[in-house]
Amino acid sequence: MFTGIVEELGEITAVEDLGDASRFRLRGPVVTQGAKHGDSIAVNGVCLTVVDHEGDEFTADVMAETLKRSSLGALTVGSRVNLERPTAVGDRLGGHIVQGHVDGTGTILERTPSEHWEIVRISLPADLARYVVEKGSITVDGISLTVVDAGADHFTVSLIPTTLDLTTLGHKQPGAPVNLEVDIIAKYVERMLGATGQTGQAVRTGQAGHGDQGATR
Repeated sequence: MFTGIVEELGEITAVEDLGDASRFRLRGPVVTQGAKHGDSIAVNGVCLTVVDHEGDEFTADVMAETLKRSSLGALTVGSRVNLERPTAVGDRLGGHIVQGHVDGTGTILERTPSEHWEIVRISLPADLARYVVEKGSITVDGISLTVVDAGADHFTVSLIPTTLDLTTLGHKQPGAPVNLEVDIIAKYVERMLGATGQTGQAVRTGQAGHGDQGATR
């Protein structure tokens, strides 16, 4: 379980094609501290398992389903990625509940800079739109963010300088893909209401806004 508070901006140092999977080697001095075989690390919002660890680098295998449903298949040597270790029991929940299970991908449509922040508009798959609400939470490339505006096929987020400096969203340009994970609470509510026959249409729900959650620890 993660919270969407990115710990560091890592880098892909090697990619090996395994046919029905890929093996990534990643550099991340912070997240590799104390890492061991079998640990979980979120890479651009995707929960991966540490296969091997040496120095400030770790190796993770990515199966075909993950490559198909996320933007990890587009990563190459030199790509920068957001890294986060799982939250420990008793830690502060700085962002929101993030599973590291990507629901789909979006595309950066537009960036609008301001003096102290930047508005980024991102496309939204039709099957995820019902889970995204104004002032609700969404995970973009592993970053916990608050939705500023929610449309039928897009949403916007407001990024503070820290997020721009220390995550992938600081340099991704229009046309770049991003991983999306909607609020798990919204999906559970929809499922439960549907099971009891209390809803005949899509349920739109979300938690209270909590500002830009993209700052690193």
